[in-house]
Amino acid sequence: MVPLLLGTMFFFLLLNFPMVVPMVAAPLAVIIFFMPNIDLAMSIQQLIAGVSAQVLLAVPMFILAADIMCAGQTTRRLLDLVETFVGHIHGGMAITTAATCTIFGAISGSTQATVVAIGKPMRNRLLQLGYTDSAASGLIINSAIIALLIPPSISMIMYAVVTGSSVGDLFIAGVGPGLLILLFFAVYSYFYAKWKKIPLQPKATGSQRKSAFIKAIGPIGFPVIIFVGIYSGMFSPTEASAIAVGYALILEMLIFRTVKVKDLHRIGLSTAVVTCAVYILVAGGQLFSWVISYAKIPQMLTTAILGTDPTALKILVTVTVFFFIGCMFVDSLVCIIILSPIFFPLAMKAGIDPIHLGIIITLQAAIGSVSPPFGCNIFTGIAIFNRPYLDIVKGIPPYLAMLIAVTVIVILCPQLSLFLL
Repeated sequence: MVPLLLGTMFFFLLLNFPMVVPMVAAPLAVIIFFMPNIDLAMSIQQLIAGVSAQVLLAVPMFILAADIMCAGQTTRRLLDLVETFVGHIHGGMAITTAATCTIFGAISGSTQATVVAIGKPMRNRLLQLGYTDSAASGLIINSAIIALLIPPSISMIMYAVVTGSSVGDLFIAGVGPGLLILLFFAVYSYFYAKWKKIPLQPKATGSQRKSAFIKAIGPIGFPVIIFVGIYSGMFSPTEASAIAVGYALILEMLIFRTVKVKDLHRIGLSTAVVTCAVYILVAGGQLFSWVISYAKIPQMLTTAILGTDPTALKILVTVTVFFFIGCMFVDSLVCIIILSPIFFPLAMKAGIDPIHLGIIITLQAAIGSVSPPFGCNIFTGIAIFNRPYLDIVKGIPPYLAMLIAVTVIVILCPQLSLFLL
């Protein structure tokens, strides 16, 4: 059964089919050959059930809000604000890039959107100061992954859908690890700039900082409203997504006046394309998870790999390795949908907090997006910066080492994720 499942998946992948085809074809093959008592119509029911969760309503809303803000002035105002406060210190421009990616991640929830929005204006500034191509690109594509840990995060929503965990708790728990990654990157940027003798920028005056802050109040309000609203219980994550769209429309159309009514069709179309891709993956993942659960494949695999009574630490390390390797080759959402149902029951049996597990999985999904050979941020950087693959990859190793260190800290210190809950 397992050879047929994996063989069917690899067959369609080698033929270069979209990921959803092997995700649906593989479980259908198992049903036809090993489960003749199951009506194939039940597979349609599972596909529909996969996209029936109410929390999935938040996905298109958060994507739409991010698309609206990407089309406006949000990015430039955030960059200007952060630069006035840290631009004059060693590595100030690099720290500005990492910090702005973190703030923008709290708006977009997408690593690729962050690469596009922050990468375009910041790469040229970094190159002008003396950073190499690989150093500038490595900083941008790695800083962008913080978007997956800072709410709203599409990866966290997917984990919640698959495991039934609280989206609100996941959003809150991701803040600590996200800020820890930012701290690691900022310290590295400081010493790198001193080592490479990157010239310092002029220090901003008090009036310049005040002006930049006033201009950025609107964009800063976005993550504040989302986080405070969910943390205080004023509204659910799904309600927060609707509020985010309304806030983005008011900010960019009425206050900044950078988005016109005629732009909404293009923005809505972009949101629809991304949303459809996500929903198709979720539907296929539900069918895949249902079949492997029915066939008791997770129990067989986990027993073979972990034994009959694994410790919590052994489970977390195994989860980390599986997700780290898996996300290097396929989209992180696919890994979350397929692998989470395999390890989640065993983790619950071992007493691991589901939110802590979700943060570790999300962190590995983030790391996978910048890990060679097929990290999605690598190819986004290639397209946006028009640079060859090796130039982009060359700047990744220092950040990958820091991200692995953060993973170890998060595994050994669960309270880093759970202290706000």
